[in-house]
Amino acid sequence: MAKVPTSLVAATGLVGGYGVARWTRKRPLGGVALAAAGAVAARQWRQEAGGKVAAGLTGLYVAGFAGSHPLAKRVGAWPAVFAVAGGVAAASWAATAATAAASRRGDRSECCAQSKAD
Repeated sequence: MAKVPTSLVAATGLVGGYGVARWTRKRPLGGVALAAAGAVAARQWRQEAGGKVAAGLTGLYVAGFAGSHPLAKRVGAWPAVFAVAGGVAAASWAATAATAAASRRGDRSECCAQSKAD
C-alpha cells in the first residue's frame, strides 16, 4: 500500500478538522478529526525525521490550529485555515525531505543537529 505523505496528512487534518466542525456544527467532532490526523502525522514525522523534528512539527501543527483563530478575524475562516495548513504542509515537507536526503547520503547530522560519531 502506498504511503500518504506526512505533509498531506497534516494539512488534511487542519482543513478536515475545521470542515467537520463547521458542517456538523459540533466543534468536539472537528477536534477529534484534528487530533487523529495530528497523531498520525506525529507518528510519521518521528519515523521519518526523528523525535526532535517530530516534536517541532507537532508544535507547529498545534500553533497553526491556534493561530488560525485570530487570523480568521482578519482574512476569514477558510483562508486562515488554508494558510496555516499550507504553512504546516510546507514545513513538514521541508523537514522530512531534508532528513530523507541526508539519510540517503548517510549524514543525518546536517538536518537533525546530531553529530557524527568518529
